[in-house]
Amino acid sequence: MAHEFEVRVETPVDATPDQVWEAIATGPGIDSWFMGRNEIEPRVGGKGRMTMGEYTQESTVTAWEPGRRLAYRSAENPDGTFMAFEYLIEGRDGGGTVVRLVHNGFLGDDWEAEYDALTKGDAMYLDKLAQYLAHFPGRTSTYNMFIPGPQVADPERVREAFESLLGVSGWTNKVTEGDKVRLALDGLPPVDGVVDYAIEPFLGVRTATGLYRFMHGYRDTVVVELHDFSDDVDAERTEQAWQAWLTRSFA
Repeated sequence: MAHEFEVRVETPVDATPDQVWEAIATGPGIDSWFMGRNEIEPRVGGKGRMTMGEYTQESTVTAWEPGRRLAYRSAENPDGTFMAFEYLIEGRDGGGTVVRLVHNGFLGDDWEAEYDALTKGDAMYLDKLAQYLAHFPGRTSTYNMFIPGPQVADPERVREAFESLLGVSGWTNKVTEGDKVRLALDGLPPVDGVVDYAIEPFLGVRTATGLYRFMHGYRDTVVVELHDFSDDVDAERTEQAWQAWLTRSFA
């Protein structure tokens, strides 16, 4: 049985409506803060595609108003489930923009867990959009990584692994936004950064060249995500190092 749902999230961003539009309505823009590789045809009725590994999810554009409103909807599955997204963009008189996301549709039998994951995930990704526009304006990511790891039921174990990675294991208080950290991963040079998102089950770190997200997501899956804006990433070495860390940390 399909269950109807709706998630509403909004955030202020330090960008113009046109800059927001470029980030949410073009493939390279979406790649720079959302998951997967993305394509979108710029018109009502156009096709959108998000590819992760060998899986591609298609959608149809239902509203296309540059600088104001974008909406698209996935096809309906045999069980009646589907997802629809609507972005509303509103410029502020004093500068900056407010972005509102409405995410709705129908979920399947595991709807309660899915809804919980979507509610938390939508807020995190919209915040990442704001971080991208504020700190990497006019740039698009040159390398994207999304590595799902094992399913780990113990959230405390996951949090401790993330904090150990950042060099803050053993702190009396949990990591908070604004904390300076260092990503020290075997096989890669250490990277200094700042925590820019710390709302469980997500932890975000921004460096001079990228946005990292560490997630304990749907069905307790541990995920590491990176959008890198430099020109010298060794993709194979990077992915191998992160996969090894996931395996070692949650063996």
